[in-house]
Amino acid sequence: MRVIDENTITDAALEQMSSTPNQRLKEIMASLVRHLHGFAREVDLTPDEWLQAIKFLTAVGQKCTEHRQEFILLSDTLGLSALVNALHDKRGTESATKSSLLGPFYRHDAPMMKLGDSIISKSKGTEIAFYGQVVDTNGKGIPNALVQIWEPDETGNYDLQLHDPSEMDLRGCFHCDSEGRYYFRGLCPTGYMIPMDGPVGDMIRAQKRHGYRPAHIHFVIGAPGYRELVTALYINGDPHLESDTVFGVSQSLVVTVNKKDDKSPLPHLASLRYDFKLAATKDQTSGRVGADPSQIIGKAAH
Repeated sequence: MRVIDENTITDAALEQMSSTPNQRLKEIMASLVRHLHGFAREVDLTPDEWLQAIKFLTAVGQKCTEHRQEFILLSDTLGLSALVNALHDKRGTESATKSSLLGPFYRHDAPMMKLGDSIISKSKGTEIAFYGQVVDTNGKGIPNALVQIWEPDETGNYDLQLHDPSEMDLRGCFHCDSEGRYYFRGLCPTGYMIPMDGPVGDMIRAQKRHGYRPAHIHFVIGAPGYRELVTALYINGDPHLESDTVFGVSQSLVVTVNKKDDKSPLPHLASLRYDFKLAATKDQTSGRVGADPSQIIGKAAH
């Protein structure tokens, strides 16, 4: 009979998993076990510390609902989401706009709107115009590309955090015109602190981190034959650009709001312009590092 101790347990576990028929699952689980066991040995994990970790992960799961995804928030704040995002970008075969995190507040059922409409229904912040063009890697506009947008309100809260979930605010979907151009009205983006009323917030405080995200607005942009782009635009001058709690900022995504812009389709408003570049692909696999919380809960239930 094999002697199980702190050194032999890893090989014993890997041996039991060796018959896994799904080769990708086998690869992932074997690596996970090796790293997890190595971590426990490296820090000389105690039973009490192990139990505290179990309690923490249990609390993270208990905080999840169809309107809140605490596990995605945990992944974001540990930098895992940003890492997975970077690995996904690396697989691209063409240069495109840098991606960013989907985050825990995306909703798949935002209303379809007409170009020029406002995504504001409840909020009272400063309205500005957002506009630009969705192009391919040669700079040619992509007709009818779908642009999905969401952002927090002037207090730094998303609609999922404030309202009846059936009442959406600061979300919308737009189809670009025949030349790939888009424009809409929304709030001037604001920064905010991530939800701190759960176990992830407890972790952030224990680590003496500030918990803030810089001012930003989210985009998901797609068109048939192109790699879906999940990204966000960050406002220049925000004090947390260099220390985003979820590591989502890239320099190429930092933009400046123009107080006067005669080229804007809505020149009476301050504006933010950005042109998004999509890479062609035959693979329609999602690159979303995040999901609508209700879809995760629904899938888990089945």
